[in-house]
Amino acid sequence: MTIRCVVFDVDDTLYLERDYVRSGFAAVGRLLAASHGYAEFEEAAWQRFEAGARGRIFDDVLQACGVVADIDSLVTCYRRHEPAIELLPDARDCLERLAPEVSLAAITDGPADSQHAKLTALGVARWITLGIVTADLGEGLGKPHPRSFELVEQHFGVPGHSCAYIGDNPRKDFAGAKPRGWTTVRVRRAGGLHFDAPSKPDVDREILDLTELAACLELVT
Repeated sequence: MTIRCVVFDVDDTLYLERDYVRSGFAAVGRLLAASHGYAEFEEAAWQRFEAGARGRIFDDVLQACGVVADIDSLVTCYRRHEPAIELLPDARDCLERLAPEVSLAAITDGPADSQHAKLTALGVARWITLGIVTADLGEGLGKPHPRSFELVEQHFGVPGHSCAYIGDNPRKDFAGAKPRGWTTVRVRRAGGLHFDAPSKPDVDREILDLTELAACLELVT
């Protein structure tokens, strides 16, 4: 069989998600500096993130410093900020190499505002002609639900066995694609948030970065 469509996850596949997190903390920090005179938020939040904290970082930082602020407003700022992120060099080179040969798309989970902002900041529309933010599809239709993979097949008019999905998170990225006959490739990047999670049987191949992708797809097709 021949791969005719290659579909990418975004976070920790085309760029490092930790860069988005740092960018978001900086945006919230600027807001707090202007509204509350508190200039240490970015560094304090980043230290907690680096130490493995998740979920309650905003609450914990503000409680520790005694600042009273509306958490919902800070979360909105984080999700809607214009992220300072860039494609990783291997991702850019991979997209450049594949674009003339196959159809390219993206499927990404996460809050719609954040994911659309990431796609814009990364400039992927230069190569990727279909970007699916699963939050736009409706409640419960994020990965591993098969709906986004079905939409790719319909959009490009290709069967599942002609598609490949490239992602990083073995907990959910591949379970919706593999039963449809897609080839699945995990990018296990150093610095990725899911680097330590073991792959499951729904992963056909593991690679360290996207420089290996073209050769990997030749091996499995």
